[in-house]
Amino acid sequence: MTSQSPLNPEPDYRLPFPGHTGQGVRVAVIDSGVNARHPHIGPVAGGVSVGATGEIEEGPYSDFLGHGTAVMAAIQEKAPEAEYFVVKLFHASLRTSTGNLLRALEWAIENEMHVVNLSLGTRNSEHTERFAAVAARAAQRGVLLVSARDSDGQACLPGCLPGVIGVGLDWECNRNRYRPEKINDSDVFYASGYPRSLPGMPKERNLNGISFAVANMTGFVARASEGMEQRSWEGIRQALLAEAAKWAA
Repeated sequence: MTSQSPLNPEPDYRLPFPGHTGQGVRVAVIDSGVNARHPHIGPVAGGVSVGATGEIEEGPYSDFLGHGTAVMAAIQEKAPEAEYFVVKLFHASLRTSTGNLLRALEWAIENEMHVVNLSLGTRNSEHTERFAAVAARAAQRGVLLVSARDSDGQACLPGCLPGVIGVGLDWECNRNRYRPEKINDSDVFYASGYPRSLPGMPKERNLNGISFAVANMTGFVARASEGMEQRSWEGIRQALLAEAAKWAA
């Protein structure tokens, strides 16, 4: 048995924004739905499904792919008292149309979500104007979009746009932390690419990747959003940077 030297204490990995649980924050998870009976899933307030031609259907939003369930579990782990809404976008596979993704975002804006998790995106720059318009509308309504900034070095929409909380993947980052980095005058927030662990399964064999860096970051954003009278991209950005500065002090 070894003792920890006081000169080299173990890192303190308590969750950022101590005491916050996401209470009062409405979070939309746009993904493959959710398995509400999974032991890692807490209460779900409701949800919709986006049909093949963009029609919005009230329920059912069961997850047959597992991805959305793992994403929501990672967020709820960090913000268990937020109010969660499912927007089922993926059905038979993790593929969809740009139009349907934009429709899902519009639903989240129209229904006054506070935080929207987008563990997805597109690298097709031809859609920049359409995503920029939706991102601007979200910012105007105080809806915080959290999305992947890039994938394999290629910029992703909407995560690379101004006013969106762009997330990067850092395999070395502890799941209870994030780190900001300034890139081309923009703040990018890096987080772990691992979801909540499953008993008896090595983390490398579980789902992993940028999807879960976004999910982990969404949990931190929900914690940061708690108690804010006027949620805004700039306000959350400053709160995230200030919290991270405490660890570096």
